[in-house]
Amino acid sequence: MTSRRDDAPSLGFRTAAAVVRPALNLVIGKQWDGLDRLPRQGYIVVANHVTEIDPLAVAHAVYSSGSTPHFLAKDALFRAPALGSLLRRLQQIPVARDQRDAQSSLTVAGEVIAQGGAIIIYPEGTLTRDPQLWPMRAKTGAARLALTTGAPVVPITHWGVQDLLAPYGRVPTVLPRPRYRLLVGDEVDLSDLREGPMTRTALARATERIEDALTAGVAELRGEEPPELIWDRALRQRVPRRQIEES
Repeated sequence: MTSRRDDAPSLGFRTAAAVVRPALNLVIGKQWDGLDRLPRQGYIVVANHVTEIDPLAVAHAVYSSGSTPHFLAKDALFRAPALGSLLRRLQQIPVARDQRDAQSSLTVAGEVIAQGGAIIIYPEGTLTRDPQLWPMRAKTGAARLALTTGAPVVPITHWGVQDLLAPYGRVPTVLPRPRYRLLVGDEVDLSDLREGPMTRTALARATERIEDALTAGVAELRGEEPPELIWDRALRQRVPRRQIEES
């Protein structure tokens, strides 16, 4: 992986940041912990996803650390005329359901990492469906990108952004002024999995470690013990954590 740092934010991104950051600071208070754990360049952020507005909180922290945040976002968002144009100007990356197009998105993400940018992925793929808003079972995309590129994977968890905008909410609550906490965790250790081939077992193990890191971060922020089981979106219930067989 190259050590270059040529992933400078576009004019559109800098303009949007100049507007959004002060507005976000106005409507919600924040406490960031562990920002110094973010690498200087070329890394992957995995984050929990509670409400539609939490990408702003995560991007705010990453951008303030000196990196340009690039989200892997559903391609449906890019098909909306106004929103799609805005996302492209902000240098975000669409992800399609089709396997070939999804692989193309990971290729672009790898190029961004090589240029020193930060890729932000929601491993769950959508807002958590867990009734108590804990991280749910993750997909393998973040693990695949990490094992392919060798880039460090850093968990960012947050709690309290949902007090500004509830999950699937449409009207923010600005009074009393809400406050959120954001925690940058230690890099997810995937060193042993990078040494061998990227098998289904390796992907499953990497994904499990990402799930565990996000759950641990949210538990620390909430000051609670997480559920023993993890929410499975397809089954609409909590299930045992992954039972991984050797391949």
